[in-house]
Amino acid sequence: MAEKDMTEKTLEAYNDVFADIVNVLLFQGEQVIKEHELEEESPRSIYKADGMLHEQERDVAKYWKNSSVRIALCGLENQTAIDPDLPLRTISYDGAAYRAQLLKQNGTKKRYPVVTLVLYFGERHWNKPRSLSDCLDIPEVLKPFVNDYPAHVFEIAWLSDEQVKQFRSDFRIVADYFVQVRKNKEYIPSTERIQHVHEVLELMSVLTKDVRFEEAANQSKGGGSTAMCEVLDKVEARGVAKGLVEGEARGLIKGEAKGFAKGEARGLERGILRSIHSLMDTLKLSAEQAMDALKIPKDERAKYSELLKQ
Repeated sequence: MAEKDMTEKTLEAYNDVFADIVNVLLFQGEQVIKEHELEEESPRSIYKADGMLHEQERDVAKYWKNSSVRIALCGLENQTAIDPDLPLRTISYDGAAYRAQLLKQNGTKKRYPVVTLVLYFGERHWNKPRSLSDCLDIPEVLKPFVNDYPAHVFEIAWLSDEQVKQFRSDFRIVADYFVQVRKNKEYIPSTERIQHVHEVLELMSVLTKDVRFEEAANQSKGGGSTAMCEVLDKVEARGVAKGLVEGEARGLIKGEAKGFAKGEARGLERGILRSIHSLMDTLKLSAEQAMDALKIPKDERAKYSELLKQ
């Protein structure tokens, strides 16, 4: 779970992506916040409940600063599922940030606002509370005295095409995926270059549960910029190649199990050996991983390990 949470946050932690998300969702694409004006803030805060200290953590939080003056604290929260308690969580994050300002003795005591944006990636419209009052069962006589508090939920899959085009960072590719799938039930990859390739693919893997993104992320470390269409084409090609090699080798293994003349058996060995080499070269597998993929019997593996050394 901790690894999943970290993966969700990595792309949005880049200043160019963070500023882009806030500028599009709050300011209709106007470049109000510049990436160099953002400063990292710890997403963790402590609160006391039932006589015990507890820790809560935002997904991503950054200060928006003008020189050394803090203008605001902005936070991003990711939601893949609808949470009826979201307003309660949001107010707890924001309240902790305001509480921290009270505890700081900075001379001027200049206070700054806290803004939280909730990025919801589900296909269904958000149909649960969007404000604190909607979460509470408030007696009629108390309603005039209970302060309300909204949760700012942005339904990424329901953004308009115009809104998607306003994004200038890699988040445009993420938003485009969810909009396409919601509208068309399929995804046509973009030819636009991805700057933070590994981080985009990891985020897409977590949010979509699509194994293609996971496989692509595992192969993308240390690579330069590329396009989503190129990434997924490589994954599909690798899948086809793997399927062909595995199919050929399994046929050979079954044939060998039936028993052949000595010369034919050696030919089969060479064919299986070629398949092992092919998987090792194409998919960058170890010899053991290749033999796992080909389902070579355990009692046969020592023989092929020795042949590989020759």
